[in-house]
Amino acid sequence: MVSEGSASRDAPARRLRFGMVGGGDGAFIGAVHRIAARLDDRYELVAGALASEPARAKRSALALGIAPERAYGRFEEMAAGEAARDDGIDLVAIVTPNDLHHAVARAFLDRGIHVICDKPLTTTLADALDLAAVVRRTGLVFALTHNYTGYPMVRQARAMVAAGALGEIRVVQVEYAQDWLAERIEASGQKQAAWRTDPQRAGPAGSVGDVGTHAFNLAAFVTGLELEALCADLSTFVAGRPLDDNAHMLLRYQGGARGMLWVSQVAAGSENDLTLRVYGAQGGLAWRHDNPNYLLHTPLGEPPRTLGRGGAATGVEAAHATRLPPGHPEGYFEGFANIYRDVAEAIAARLEHRDPDPLALAFPTVEDGVRGVKFIEAAVESSARGGVWVDTRVAFQR
Repeated sequence: MVSEGSASRDAPARRLRFGMVGGGDGAFIGAVHRIAARLDDRYELVAGALASEPARAKRSALALGIAPERAYGRFEEMAAGEAARDDGIDLVAIVTPNDLHHAVARAFLDRGIHVICDKPLTTTLADALDLAAVVRRTGLVFALTHNYTGYPMVRQARAMVAAGALGEIRVVQVEYAQDWLAERIEASGQKQAAWRTDPQRAGPAGSVGDVGTHAFNLAAFVTGLELEALCADLSTFVAGRPLDDNAHMLLRYQGGARGMLWVSQVAAGSENDLTLRVYGAQGGLAWRHDNPNYLLHTPLGEPPRTLGRGGAATGVEAAHATRLPPGHPEGYFEGFANIYRDVAEAIAARLEHRDPDPLALAFPTVEDGVRGVKFIEAAVESSARGGVWVDTRVAFQR
């Protein structure tokens, strides 16, 4: 593979070449990633192994305008082929089911290629720690697409907590409720439901791994708190489903804060209801995904105030993530795009031998991914043992 310092990979201001594994014909999240990558014109899609079946993978790549010689049937071929090219990809986006994340990420990291990976990072803690060790050793950029961290008012909330606007954090409440698995649609052949409810492909948890990791990550991102332990009650309400579709948890954070987390994919009438509330000694914050351009700030003893995206009361962190003037809603695609843009800045800074914009370094990393996998395993263990408290702290290799 040509080194990053070589002429072919060192041209300033060029688009980054990226490839994709998974996300072919009929895959929802692959299209989301491709849209996000295009919004800021920082990337060009030049390679892909877009499905597990080689013929379909190549067909999907050709349909996206990828050159035939870079339409790969298997990710292993893609990793080797792209590493051997002078114009090989700078970054790979991994949008496969969970069980492939480790193998795919390792194949590209071992060849010096940066990674953007869908959550959760892996299906086991051992695999997650392995990826973290490789990233630490190689210094490559590795981002996890917890896309809600890209929302302007989420970044505003994070900045306010870090600046001490709430005082010492006492209580964290987060919930993520959906209803799309309220019936056993996986039995009808619905593709997305089928793999997300299959322990062999999704891992040891269902709703906890799929959207519970988003809730856990959002709380950690905004508060900056490290989860110390949890007590979980996982439920499966739909008969015949092998993984959880609802969970309630109590949370203990280092430093004394306490929290509650509820996640459900059988909450009838809930479409994509992600809500975070944080309370400190001097005030509180509340953010809802169904109204993402506003953040409620409730200072102790003062009237509540609503902060709007793009408003005068918001700071540089929110401004960095804001794309449209006030009054023009933005959200899901733009949140993904903010992560892609920030990753592009981190990689481009390396290629151009300069320091990256500090505001571009807030994207979730491989270590955030490790914490997410530890969260999943701890929740499953706690529930299986009758709701006992389980330690969630991670010992990273140094």
